Amino acid sequence: MLKWTLKMTNILRVESSIKPAGAVSRRLTDRIMDRVLAANPGATVVTRDLSAGVAAIDGAWLGAMFTPADARNDDQKATAAYADALLAEVKAADLLVIALPVYNFGVPSQLKSWIDQLARKGETFNYTETGPVGLLTGKRAIVAYTSDGTKIGSEIDFASGYVRHMLGFFGITDVQFAAADAMAFGPEAAIAKGESEVDALAA
Repeated sequence: MLKWTLKMTNILRVESSIKPAGAVSRRLTDRIMDRVLAANPGATVVTRDLSAGVAAIDGAWLGAMFTPADARNDDQKATAAYADALLAEVKAADLLVIALPVYNFGVPSQLKSWIDQLARKGETFNYTETGPVGLLTGKRAIVAYTSDGTKIGSEIDFASGYVRHMLGFFGITDVQFAAADAMAFGPEAAIAKGESEVDALAA
């Protein structure tokens, strides 16, 4: 159980809703941040808002990643610099607060692209004789999960398990969820549930 009083010096807040305002996932991340900062008033917060989109990985991205830094052309340097900036934010963070609105039973495309940008052998994971090993250990993550018709953990929820798996693949195994799920069947109750789950994290 996460204790808000644990020292968290650097916090990365990742927003991924496509809504410019009024997203319930942002409402939950606001509530999480209020509690984290109340217990850690000197913490540094970096916000990465993915709503404008994230560059998708492609062949050019692979070329940039596998080209030695001193041999990259200008386009490859720009591609690598963008990926490095995203990675540096995660590496510096003690706590990640991630908004996960569910779209079509899965993660938002921009959140998937963010994860793809981070998935770099030798940086966030390595393969060993005994299997993959995550390199971003010692971090925590809280995920604000919201959905219209999907219950978290149900057979049609392809979002929460994916995010938990990828964070664990990177070495972040202390992952907790607060969910305002299945809002289509009662938004007020679902939001109240999500907010109570945020509050329960501090119990």
